[in-house]
Order: sequence, then C-alpha cells, then structure tokens
Amino acid sequence: MQMKSVALVLAALMCGAAVAAFAGMPREKFPAIKLKQSVPDRFGTWSTVEEKLQVVNPQVTRGIEDIYNEELTRTYVNGDGDRIMLVMAWGDDQRDARQVHRPEICYSYQGFTVDRVSDETLHTPLGNISVRRLTTHLDSRYEPVTYWVTMAGSVVRNDYDKRKVQLGLLQTRHIPDGLLFRVSSIDRNAPHAFKVQQQFAADLLAALSADVRGRVSGLKPAGAS
Repeated sequence: MQMKSVALVLAALMCGAAVAAFAGMPREKFPAIKLKQSVPDRFGTWSTVEEKLQVVNPQVTRGIEDIYNEELTRTYVNGDGDRIMLVMAWGDDQRDARQVHRPEICYSYQGFTVDRVSDETLHTPLGNISVRRLTTHLDSRYEPVTYWVTMAGSVVRNDYDKRKVQLGLLQTRHIPDGLLFRVSSIDRNAPHAFKVQQQFAADLLAALSADVRGRVSGLKPAGAS
C-alpha cells in the first residue's frame, strides 16, 4: 500500500512538471517584418539597379521555403559606381532546424571557396554592430561579404548569444524570430569592399524607421533600455 502511495505521488509530481514545462513553452510570435515595404529603393546616394550577376541564395542549402517568411534581394549603386548586393531574410521561428543559415555555409554549398572568416565591429553613427566578414571567390569572381544575424532584435554571433536571448524571452513566452542581414560586392580589393559595405549599411540603417532598425540590427534609440 505504501509503495502504491509513493508511486502515485511520483506520478503526480511528474505530471506537474510536465504541465509546468508546457505552460512555460514559448507561444507568442513577433510581428512580421515586411522587408520589401520597409527597405527603401533609394536612400542617401544609393539607388537600386537591375543586376544579372548571380546572387547567393540563403535558402539553397535546404531547398525549402518554410525557413524564411520574408526575403529581400536587391542591388544598389552609388554615385561613385560602387555596387552592393543586399540580401535580407527573416523567419518567425529560430528554434531547432529552422535557424537562419550563415553565409559561410551558403557560399561553400554554392561552389565558392571561403578564404577567410573574421569577427569584427561595424561602426555606424547610430551605434556599433558585431558582424562577421568573409572573403570568398569562385573562379575569377572575388566577393567579400559582411553579415550579421539577429534573434528577437539582438545580434547573435554564437550559441551563447542565442541561449541568452532565449532565456530573456522566457517571461514573455515569445518564440525567437531571426533575421539575416548580408551585403557583398564583386571586388578583388577586400579592404575597399568592406569600407564601402560599412558605408552602405550605415546609410541604409539611418533610412529605416527606428522600430525596423532595432529589429534588423539590434540598435536601439538613444536612451532606450
């Protein structure tokens, strides 16, 4: 009889733990980011142009479309003739296999050689962003790349950053969304390419609304917590 009572208590505790875990599961999704409507065709000295060059697609590695809810691919040119290829991809769920694909994987999968990977800081008048820079090439095409990834409006560079964001969402029970921001250019001179990419990113972020800018880059308005 005593053993039966112990078993019932253990079963009740296990059920209680399962209910508590279920109750704490994230259920709320962040509002969608409408990239095509939010990102202007023209800003500063930049404007969009038709581009026939191959643009590396962040979806190719899986061949499915449910990873990203919104995608934007554009080429911009400035008054000096500098061309920047912009790719932005947003997904409403960053759990498990639906996580944003990092460019070093996408470029390798599509035949490029990734020569160098470095973690650096992109400086803008609105604040600094932790970014990753790649130098890549495919035959005679040399394509330096600058990118970052955000989860729930915070830049994440590694698994530690991701876990920190996930823990921060426990109270609100939000499902972490994710966004890839990637700029690249065809240029054998990587330092020059990165300089132009930095200027482009700063100009674009300045042209976005404060809300969209925060979710895209993690940059918050002055005085915001």
